[in-house]
Amino acid sequence: MNPAITVTQKQLSEFLLNVAVVRPVFIWGAPGIGKSSLVEAFAAEVGIPCVSLLGSQLAPEDLIGVPQIIDGTSRFCPPRMIAREEPYCLFLDELNACSHEVQKAFYSLIHERRIGEYHLPKDSIVIGAGNRAQDSAIVKPMSSPLLNRMVHVHLKVSHRDWLDWAKNHDIHPWVIEYIQTCPDHLWSQPPKHEEPFSTPRSWHMLSDTLHEYGDSCGALRYRLTDHWLEVLAMGCLSPHHGTQFKGFIKQIKSKYQLTAILKGEITWPHLPEDRDVLVC
Repeated sequence: MNPAITVTQKQLSEFLLNVAVVRPVFIWGAPGIGKSSLVEAFAAEVGIPCVSLLGSQLAPEDLIGVPQIIDGTSRFCPPRMIAREEPYCLFLDELNACSHEVQKAFYSLIHERRIGEYHLPKDSIVIGAGNRAQDSAIVKPMSSPLLNRMVHVHLKVSHRDWLDWAKNHDIHPWVIEYIQTCPDHLWSQPPKHEEPFSTPRSWHMLSDTLHEYGDSCGALRYRLTDHWLEVLAMGCLSPHHGTQFKGFIKQIKSKYQLTAILKGEITWPHLPEDRDVLVC
């Protein structure tokens, strides 16, 4: 589905607070841009638990449940994770990746909020999400009855929204500084062939790996060679972005070296070579 009108991460939060509480919503968007995290944050904001089902891994019986004989008649018992007594947010991730048989099993759950004789508790919320065909993702055409049961919204990446989030979620300062400098590198179109590509999720992964090499801002010092920096960057990002990030970090290292020289912390004969640089 091609987006006609898109919303940013912050706009999606406002949209869900006003729409998802009264009607089921489906969020379209590329992989790795934060659809799942935003739904979980929304559920936490409204004060209800979030239960996630992965559409690509479901069979119809996973929703409908198994039949039992009760007082001489059969009755389908839905799974425990769905059949709850208190209101909750049911998040149907990768809904458009499931088979058409599974899609049909969702009809009554999405439209009437029931499975067989079981009804979702009052004030429960149903939200679906999925990638698009142009994202080189595993998707199937969504049936028109299922499509027509939800309010659709298209999520786009906003570097401003992501940076606001990143500054409060322990994202590595090198990553934050780079995205501030090159905001269009936060996300890239998924390639048609198999290689890493840049998304908010992949930048988060790179941040986590950089943190594991040590603390770049505190009193600790650590060694991160250019080789390992390249391995990390090229393993998480688009090739062009990975190369650019490596060059950017080499500039940052050079700046720290110059500062250390001026302070007398290191001298020219003891400068670390290009293959191994001390960073404070």
